[in-house]
Amino acid sequence: MKTMVYQYIKEIIKNDVLYLTINREGKLNALNIDTLHELHHALTAGLTSSEVKGVIITGAGEKAFVAGADIGEFAQFDEQKGLKLAQEGQKKVFDLLYGAEKPVIAAINGFALGGGLELAMACHMRVASHMARMGLPEVSLGLIPGYGGTQRLTQLVGRGNAMEMILTGDMINAEKALQIGLINHVVPADEVISKAEELLARIALRSPRAVAAAIRAINASFAADVGGYAVEINEFSKCFGTSDFKEGVSAFLERRPPNFTAD
Repeated sequence: MKTMVYQYIKEIIKNDVLYLTINREGKLNALNIDTLHELHHALTAGLTSSEVKGVIITGAGEKAFVAGADIGEFAQFDEQKGLKLAQEGQKKVFDLLYGAEKPVIAAINGFALGGGLELAMACHMRVASHMARMGLPEVSLGLIPGYGGTQRLTQLVGRGNAMEMILTGDMINAEKALQIGLINHVVPADEVISKAEELLARIALRSPRAVAAAIRAINASFAADVGGYAVEINEFSKCFGTSDFKEGVSAFLERRPPNFTAD
């Protein structure tokens, strides 16, 4: 995969990991429309590349992961423009992340607010600095979350916690976020990326086909129009027809580490 030079994000591939950094430090990495376009392009290429086994998303600098959307860009929007903003953003970035069949980890290095927290919640896992602060303050602007925040926050932390966070618009610290299940790990600020790398390295030892199947089955549990149990049964059965299954069983019986290969 050939990396590209973007205006608002940085992209590198190292040790089979695609690192995407929101690079608007002067704006606390706020998401504007061009940044979302660049994320869509980079993610589309990375998630289909054989060179990439996992993705880490973070923000430039030490203050913010993403401190929200670029409010000045949509301050004069009407209902139709707001509808297009939410629909395109969800489809091209947030749903793309959520449905990715390679593991994606948000390395939350600072403020994750509004669209920034929604970006992190669309990832499969979240690692946060002990200094990080998270929240969905949209009601303070006369809005509600528009990139899946009302749905994904509720899935992660439950109805009561989601109601409190969204209706008050208050921020919570990393320890509280860990307590309610919003994030997976809290680490010192200088260990956020390394912890995300550690998680991806452990996942990389497993069958990539089984990992993708597990992601599909887990996501199906939240899809109202899909039978999650049926998806699990189907994905489970298909695993028996893969070379990864044969290799995994052989390695187990031979008492050696498996050597999985990705097509």
